[in-house]
Amino acid sequence: MTTTHAPPAPANALTGKRRVAFASFVDENYLPGFLTLLRSLALSNPGVCEDFIVLHDGLRPASVERIRALHPRADFRRVDADHYDTYAKGDQDNYLVRKAYFILDVFRVRDYDTVITLDTDMVVLGDLGELLGLRDGLAAVPQFFYGQHKLNSGLLVIQRPYLSDDFCARIDETGRSGAYELDKHDQGILNAVLAGDFVRLDTRYNYVKRRLSGDLPVPDTTAILHFTGRHKPWQGGEAGYGQAEDRWRAYEMSDAEFHAAYLARPGAKHHDLLVHYGTPHVRRTGDPESARRVAAAHIGAGEYQEAADLLGSVRIPVDEAWPHEVLGHALMSVSRYEEARTQLLLAAAAPNRAATAFSRLAQIAWIHGDDEAASRYARDGLAVDPTHRANRLMHLRTQPAPAPDEGPAQDQLAHVAFYMERQGNAGDKLLPESVRLAFDRDTGPRRWHSVHAHRLFDEAALERVNARRGLVIGGGGLFIPDTAPNGNSGWQWNVPERLLERIDVPVIVYAVGFNAFDGQAYGHGRGRFLSSLRTLVERAAFFGLRNHGSIDKVRALLPASLHDKVRFQPCPTTVTRQLVDGWTDPAEREETVLLNAAYDRSGLRFGHDYGHFLAEIATAVTALGTRAEVKCVAHSLDDERIAFDLRREHGISLPVIPMYDFDNDEIRDTYARTKLVIGMRGHAGMIPFGCGTPVISLISHPKMAYFLSDIDRPEWGISVHDRHLGARLVERAAGLLDDHAAAVADVHARQQELWKVTEANAADLKLIVPGARV
Repeated sequence: MTTTHAPPAPANALTGKRRVAFASFVDENYLPGFLTLLRSLALSNPGVCEDFIVLHDGLRPASVERIRALHPRADFRRVDADHYDTYAKGDQDNYLVRKAYFILDVFRVRDYDTVITLDTDMVVLGDLGELLGLRDGLAAVPQFFYGQHKLNSGLLVIQRPYLSDDFCARIDETGRSGAYELDKHDQGILNAVLAGDFVRLDTRYNYVKRRLSGDLPVPDTTAILHFTGRHKPWQGGEAGYGQAEDRWRAYEMSDAEFHAAYLARPGAKHHDLLVHYGTPHVRRTGDPESARRVAAAHIGAGEYQEAADLLGSVRIPVDEAWPHEVLGHALMSVSRYEEARTQLLLAAAAPNRAATAFSRLAQIAWIHGDDEAASRYARDGLAVDPTHRANRLMHLRTQPAPAPDEGPAQDQLAHVAFYMERQGNAGDKLLPESVRLAFDRDTGPRRWHSVHAHRLFDEAALERVNARRGLVIGGGGLFIPDTAPNGNSGWQWNVPERLLERIDVPVIVYAVGFNAFDGQAYGHGRGRFLSSLRTLVERAAFFGLRNHGSIDKVRALLPASLHDKVRFQPCPTTVTRQLVDGWTDPAEREETVLLNAAYDRSGLRFGHDYGHFLAEIATAVTALGTRAEVKCVAHSLDDERIAFDLRREHGISLPVIPMYDFDNDEIRDTYARTKLVIGMRGHAGMIPFGCGTPVISLISHPKMAYFLSDIDRPEWGISVHDRHLGARLVERAAGLLDDHAAAVADVHARQQELWKVTEANAADLKLIVPGARV
């Protein structure tokens, strides 16, 4: 396979995830209005925090700081005042005119897919979800006074085709020609360019003050209230609009009042806003409940040290169980286990938090190899809440079992992996066996000593590993910060660096992936991760990553001297047909198409586009249902949501295949017998591909694009954000189904290229671990 691998692209370029921003033109005169706008946006839409482009022609440093205090993602961009001199018609000194011209600079933005402009004399009163979900055209509210063929300024929802050099050239040409109405300025230019061709929004998104003349009340449905005209609320207002101005003044408050008001808002809150407003509030008040909420936001984003620091800085009363529980969670996530136990035992005294506290105590005991204590804590949790899933799984995990009939240590390889229980993720369940098949036909305890990646690697574990003939680490996406977090390594293997350095048998890192999502970072734990990663690469005799995207990411984190040690080793699930002894391709396949969707970290996967995704999948399922039976294949319990949502929102019922309950042979057999798999999880693509089945990936994570790039078939992937997802999915699926024999042959050919890489690596591995199958 001859594929040229360019430098790593931005994650959103691979996933197709839309970048959305708000934008306003701001100067010192309108700064009070803009600050009120920012407060109203946060309080009316507490779960929304997109970048905010602040266009300006010179703001004082103090004004910049005031804006930053209200929005954590403010992006200041200075406009070129001289640019508009050629068509300013001599009135550039008039602020309203300057603002009208300068907001046109928003069309020069190139780093976003959707930009929503808001005037600095607006307040946001309602949900903007509909605007954030818009994907086509240039949308605006028609002018109230001048007819439906003209748009009103202030609120524009601008999509990528309009954020272009071509559209800017049309604006400049119209501006220079003077072929627009003098007193309408930006809307005059835009109306002349668009000639009525814009998407019409409901008036509630740009409800102009003039509609309320006579002191009329603001309609309850109003989402954005626009104080058009020369008299602004912060300048004294205007007679006859008292009720409207009262709505504006409701958002005129001090920072302390605003922070408290935000934390008091009901419903889900955006991580960035909750941290930005909640942190100073906690520092000012010392309130443990506010600290708990901010710490929980940190934990949800994988910022465990930040959570521990903030919540540990306040005095938590003994009887306030929830803050103790969250602090315990944070502390165990940075491997401060004894402190975590103390906090969790305090939380366990309260019935409403006891089940969760006991499950975390059980987890700590299990991490330290104490199955008896882990089982006891899990039973305590089940006594409080018999339905608590984490306690039930831990209780099952720690039930006494016959000791494995292990062979002599000198004949074994130690294997660090994430060993998934039944009802766990099907892909993770299959991975350890697939890795072992690459080394030995015998995948059982006679030839393998299992080391669970999530259990603490202590002196006893080190001694056991050093007694074996080698250590294999893999596969799976072990390089990710928030799956089994710990403060020892910063990635999934809970190994202190000092013990990693003392492993004296050959270390083989095999088909591991760098699994960070688009928008996910290592945060405060980055230094710990980088140090552990470097030590691992230095110590490894073989360091193979499962796709070139991961290779690029990891090399960027290492000194140049270690780059050559990082090599390509495809995931063994992608060459299943070569590894499973006696494999035979099915003589006939079922007339089925299997659909998989993933919902972990759904905000990172879908952004504002889940409704769009679901509607497009409904279109595709309906069309494909005329060719084959479409079934939902669930790698984990959460994956069944696609079936529930399709039935509730679109009246489509799909049979569900509970693959999380399957053993490894059942997983392979199911994927080998279907005609096509449309999957969102990485292993909902790699496993069927390895079984010889055509696949289409629903790309919501860079790793799917990485895999398709490695096999030189990027057309087998479609972003979950694609504007025409349903139609494209049907078209590509139809092509694979119509000439199925050719599609299967193509899969086999692509797989053979991956097998050649695996065989080439085998030559080196045989020197490292003599007698291995590879």
